[in-house]
Amino acid sequence: MSSKSNKYFLNLVVTSFLFVSTFVTLIAQETDTIIAIDENPEKILRKIDIREVTQNGFNFWQDKFTGHWAGIDLGFNTFLNKDYSGYDSNFMDNDVLRSNSVYINVIQQSIGLQHNRNTIGFVTGLGVQFQNYQLDQNTTIERLSNDVIVPKVLNYHENQKSKLSIFSITMPLLTEFQIPINNYKNRLYLSTGLFLSYRLGSHTKIKYKADQKEKLKVPDHYSLQNFKYALMFRAGYRWINVFATYELTTLYKENKGPELTPFTFGFTLLQF
Repeated sequence: MSSKSNKYFLNLVVTSFLFVSTFVTLIAQETDTIIAIDENPEKILRKIDIREVTQNGFNFWQDKFTGHWAGIDLGFNTFLNKDYSGYDSNFMDNDVLRSNSVYINVIQQSIGLQHNRNTIGFVTGLGVQFQNYQLDQNTTIERLSNDVIVPKVLNYHENQKSKLSIFSITMPLLTEFQIPINNYKNRLYLSTGLFLSYRLGSHTKIKYKADQKEKLKVPDHYSLQNFKYALMFRAGYRWINVFATYELTTLYKENKGPELTPFTFGFTLLQF
């Protein structure tokens, strides 16, 4: 190859190299260029849906506050602040382990109190309560003509069983605090507030066995409080859930029976 040809080829290579370098630089500069948009930034941000941004992960804004009320509770009943003035015996002393309350809490309404969190809220709902007080085996109660409650001794058989039963509709008004532990869905919760109930029915029952099993059931209001309100406390973590209620009304209406303050404590059998 002649020297002229060599020079021509070298010039061609250099020119091509410069052209390619210039083209690549122009493309890079064009890609990195920031183009200003003549629009209010607030309007642009309003168009961003946070639910779409977090669709594949945990959406903190969509997770609602959920309280702990709906389910089935089992409680044990006793009396505090006992005053039997005017009576000869403590005839309402009961067997605590055999004096039970069953709560069937069927309706729950949870109301969150925070905008960006879901750990504090109100809890209310509706339920029913079946309340039993197991009395001394031979002792029941009766209501006199002036509505005063007095003990009544019945001796049908040595192996008698006596109880007072109350059926009520219930409604809680609770404030609940939740503390996430380890997993966000596993929470320790504490709730407290008022527990309201209205008596729908009541009766006494004596069970005994002579030649065969017999029972004597006597429905009556027994001068019991119709409307009752109590302080309620509930706490739990996962499958361990406990509660207690301290009634602010006495069992019987004023001056109609001994002064007794019902107290119930127990645990949750099943959560809905």
